Amino acid sequence: MRPFSPETPWRLRPDVTFLNHGSFGACPTPVLDRQRELADELEAGPVAFLDTTFEDRLDAARRAVAEFLNADPRDLVFVPNATTGVSAVLRSLRFEPGDELLTIDHEYNATLNALAEVARTSGAEVVIARLPLEIESGEQVLAAILEAVTPRTRLALVSHITSPTATILPIEEIVRELDARGIDTLVDGAHAPGQVPVDLRRLGAAYWTGNGHKWLCGPKGSAVLHVRADRRDRIHALTMSHGLNDPRPDRPRLWKEFDWTGTSDPTPVLALPTAIDVIGRLHPNGWPGVMAANHDLALEGRRWIAEALGVTPRIPAELHGSMAIVPLPIPTTAATAATALALKTTLMDEDRIEVPITAFPVPAARLRQGDEPSALAVRISAQRYNELSDYERLAEA
Repeated sequence: MRPFSPETPWRLRPDVTFLNHGSFGACPTPVLDRQRELADELEAGPVAFLDTTFEDRLDAARRAVAEFLNADPRDLVFVPNATTGVSAVLRSLRFEPGDELLTIDHEYNATLNALAEVARTSGAEVVIARLPLEIESGEQVLAAILEAVTPRTRLALVSHITSPTATILPIEEIVRELDARGIDTLVDGAHAPGQVPVDLRRLGAAYWTGNGHKWLCGPKGSAVLHVRADRRDRIHALTMSHGLNDPRPDRPRLWKEFDWTGTSDPTPVLALPTAIDVIGRLHPNGWPGVMAANHDLALEGRRWIAEALGVTPRIPAELHGSMAIVPLPIPTTAATAATALALKTTLMDEDRIEVPITAFPVPAARLRQGDEPSALAVRISAQRYNELSDYERLAEA
């Protein structure tokens, strides 16, 4: 990893090779400094900050994030994380016994749990389309999803970029084809902002949520939920507060419910515009350059590790962004959760390398409770603080 400098202004430990930006991100010093400035101002005058200037500050941050995502600010609200965004949508919608909630087995364990709990309480059924660990084309994903659609399908939960397998899904085509069948899509875009270009106007999904703390490198506790204009009346905040009877006609109801859900720390989302600016300056070509450079580094890192393991990755380069996976060449019987944890722990303890060993599928996507995964993979991330020698170290380890 590169040492701390204005070009790589992160506070990551220099004695650890950090290849896991994808889990929780890493917030650079200038963004933390901005958050600290806001926190100091808040604590110097809590009432003035929260009662007088908060909404103007929040609206300014919303406009900046909406511009980055090419979204209508009226459709955008802030949430602590994408998992909360998913739950806000699922808890707002109403399902009946016999309804089907469609997803795939590459989804995030937490959001699959949220889907399962809503199905349990409503009598609906979760339908999981099955795909191999290494997806070889967007058409393969689309075909699996459409094959699982029935007249009872009411909603689809699909990631833009999968967490366990680091695969970019053909989200525009998925949304379009499901919409043509009268099915709304809830897009889990947790990994999308800052890893791939996001254009929410063009995407047109009914619901979309994404994190600010991952690839935007904002503070922890910053994420957004986007609700298409014709679906705004269906979605409510998980916590109801003063917005319920706010009489002001100039603020959308969605804002009034989500903008204030009780006293909390607003500084993470207020610092997001700074994060967008700071990271965009780390490459001469701005954000497109950052994304392209991270993508190229992730693929080069994948190549080194795959050669060391004697495997040939099957996921096409264009289906990876700033993350990539390499399957571990072990028998299915050895692909256990305990094996994954032991390898991850050993790499950290003995080699000082922080990298996740992902188990596929995640527990919530397995056929039966208690089943072991069918495959393990190492998932690498690439951010501007990484360099090729980091992946060479992992390959050697």
